[in-house]
Amino acid sequence: MRYKTKQIRVGNVLIGGDAPISVQSMTFSKTHDINGTLEQINRLYFAGANIVRCAVLSVEDASCLEEIKKQSPLPIVADIHFNYKHALRVAKFVDAIRINPGNIGGKDKIREVVKACKEREIPIRIGVNSGSIEKEFEEKYGNGIEAMLKSAEYNYKLLEDFDFTDIAISLKSSNVAGTLQGYRALRKMCDYPFHLGVTEAGTTFHATVKSAMALGNLLLEGIGDTMRVSITGELEEEIKVAKAILQDSGVQPMGLNIISCPTCGRLQSNLVAAIKVIEDKTRHIKAPLNVSVMGCVVNALGEAKNADVAIAFGKGNGLIIKKGEVVARLKESELVERFLQELDEEVKKYELSR
Repeated sequence: MRYKTKQIRVGNVLIGGDAPISVQSMTFSKTHDINGTLEQINRLYFAGANIVRCAVLSVEDASCLEEIKKQSPLPIVADIHFNYKHALRVAKFVDAIRINPGNIGGKDKIREVVKACKEREIPIRIGVNSGSIEKEFEEKYGNGIEAMLKSAEYNYKLLEDFDFTDIAISLKSSNVAGTLQGYRALRKMCDYPFHLGVTEAGTTFHATVKSAMALGNLLLEGIGDTMRVSITGELEEEIKVAKAILQDSGVQPMGLNIISCPTCGRLQSNLVAAIKVIEDKTRHIKAPLNVSVMGCVVNALGEAKNADVAIAFGKGNGLIIKKGEVVARLKESELVERFLQELDEEVKKYELSR
C-alpha cells in the first residue's frame, strides 16, 4: 500500500497523492549552452523521462534557461546552489526550484525564494544530501542520517512558517543502508511527496545495483512519489534503469515483463540470440504483458502457464503458447517470428480493452 502524500504539480506532471511515480534525470551540459542542453533534454524525453533538472550556476545560465524552457518538451526544475538570487531569476519561468539547505543561505534568503515561488505557484524541492548538510546540524549530530533528518525537518518547517506547503523532499545518501534508513524515518514525520535517489551512486553497474536495492525496497514499502537513478555520465541509461525498477518491483508495470531461463547445459536452442531479437523488437511496447522465452522443456511449460505469450524451445523445434494453451508447434527458425505475431495480437487486445 502506497503512503498517501500531498500532491504537487511540476509543469504538467503531478507528484504525490495517487499520481503515477514519475522518473527524472538531470542534464550534465553547461546550461548556458542552449543547443547542447536542449539536445540532452530531447534525448531524455524520447527515453521516457517525465521531468528534467538543469543546473543554474551563473546569471548566464539563468538567462539561457529561459530560452531552453520555451523549447523543452519536459517540465524543468532549476537546480540552485549557493546563490539564492539565481532562484529568484528563474522562478519567473521554470516549473520548480530545487534548493540545497546546506548551501543556499539563511532564513531571509529562503524567504525571498519562497515569495518568488508562491507568486508563480511552483513547488520547491528540499534536496538534502549526505555530503552537504548545514554546519550546525553536522556539528551537533555528525554527518550521518540523524543530521540529514534534522536538516530536512528544519527546512520543511521553515517553509511552512512562510505559509508554503508545495514541497517535495529528497534525502539522498551515497549508500543503500543510509538511503533506506533516512527515507523510512522521514516518512513518519511528514506527508510531503518524496523524490527518491541514491546520490553519487557511481557508474552504470554499481549505480544500477545500489538504486535497485534502495529504491526498489522503498517503493515496495509504499514510499516514494518521484525518482532518479543517478549514473555517472549516462542519460538514457538512468531512465532505462528507473523504469526497470518500477516494472520489476511490480509497483508500476510499464511494458513487457520478459521471463527467460538462465543459460545452462540443458539448452538445445540458441536462446541468447532469440532473446536479443525479442528485446530489440518489443522495446516500444507499453502494454504490461507477461511473456516467457524458455530454452528447454524442464521449466518451459510450467512458466508458460502464467504468460500471455510464450516460447518453449525444444531440440530444433518448439511450441508457441498463449495463456497456457499450445497454439503452434514449429521449427526453431520460425518460432520468434510467430511469437512476435501472437504478441502483437495480445497488445492490440490490451489497447482495445482500456
